[in-house]
Amino acid sequence: MQDLASTLNPSLRSWVASANTPGTDFPIQNLPYGRFRTTPHEAWRIGVAIGDQVLDLRAAGLIHHADMPQLLAMSRAERVTLRCLISQALAQGSAQQAALEKALLPQASVEMGTPCDAGDYTDFYVGIHHATAVGKLFRPDNPLLPNYKWVPIGYHGRSSTLNATGTSFPRPCGQVKAPEAEAPSFQASARLDFELELGIIIGRGNDQGHPIAMAHAEDHVFGLTLFNDWSARDIQAWEYQPLGPFLSKNFASTISPWMVTLEALTPFRRPFERPATDPQPLPYLSSTENTSQGNFDVKLEVLIQTEAMRQAGLPFERISYSNFTEAAYWTVAQMVTHHTVNGCALRPGDLFGSGTLSGPKPEQAGSLLELTQGGKHAITLANGEKRTFLQDGDAIALKGWCEKDGATRIGFGECIARVTAAKS
Repeated sequence: MQDLASTLNPSLRSWVASANTPGTDFPIQNLPYGRFRTTPHEAWRIGVAIGDQVLDLRAAGLIHHADMPQLLAMSRAERVTLRCLISQALAQGSAQQAALEKALLPQASVEMGTPCDAGDYTDFYVGIHHATAVGKLFRPDNPLLPNYKWVPIGYHGRSSTLNATGTSFPRPCGQVKAPEAEAPSFQASARLDFELELGIIIGRGNDQGHPIAMAHAEDHVFGLTLFNDWSARDIQAWEYQPLGPFLSKNFASTISPWMVTLEALTPFRRPFERPATDPQPLPYLSSTENTSQGNFDVKLEVLIQTEAMRQAGLPFERISYSNFTEAAYWTVAQMVTHHTVNGCALRPGDLFGSGTLSGPKPEQAGSLLELTQGGKHAITLANGEKRTFLQDGDAIALKGWCEKDGATRIGFGECIARVTAAKS
């Protein structure tokens, strides 16, 4: 049996030719999991991305069920064992090639769903540059509230409106109050925004009343995805006090189809460091392993395609870029531990959003709210169009990947959705 390190070997090649193409998101060193189907009425199948193909794990005989929660609930040792079996089966020279070729389908020929059914969804706020930039818009002298550097802040989201990539959604409506108005009005949001985030998919759960310690937190994380937490900033400004986001956030969120496992991310771990002048995490949020390798070096970018660009045949255009290591003030393990420290139970498939992952530079902002300084300064696209916030017909694409010398580049695929006109 292979070990984990051998599945990450940069010299490993697959008999699936497209997996060996330079720059592919899905080489044999990645092997992310997702759900797909070939017709609209069939049950979802569990697949692994390999090059431009998807391997049906059940048809390949590598699993004996199509139950994603059962797969997510595996222990870390079981996950590694399955990864090794898949890697061995897809490697060049595998005796299983002839049998597995029948279980391969082109990704372009299948429908991808959300990677799992999320029973619960929590959105965190770990992007310190985003929190600081947004805070400056409203509190120039005190952008970060006192608890930010002590507590991984989060709020409970709405899992019923989590959408698969490629799913359009209508512009949300709600109450909006202009600063000079005496009363709010009901209208379609005029300040619709994207948020560049990573999704954290929970694997094995915990029993209520049994917190997950830092030493075991990552054992409960299956993998990471791309995540866009759409936001109606004008609705948000009127409703967010005293209890935080509500209708401004729960109308739509978009998630990418592939879960990149923590095992695949092993070569791209980074130390978790805080400035010496900042408070260090309380003991329950600290561990030696988290300090030495708790961060993940995931490069991120945001692209836009307006309706005019689409009609003219123009491709998506990049408007921002970032990196998870630079952006996040709290790690994946700290989010898991803090979420459960009060006895909260997590279940396989639960989703965490990281919060907006803006970098330290203005051009690395993970939202239009920041890029346009609250709508005051429009960004100009290559075709001359300007944007302060999203217009009907605009599509946003998120991309993510990891690369470094001595390791094979892996990617997250794409997270894409388009805004349509309001329903009412």
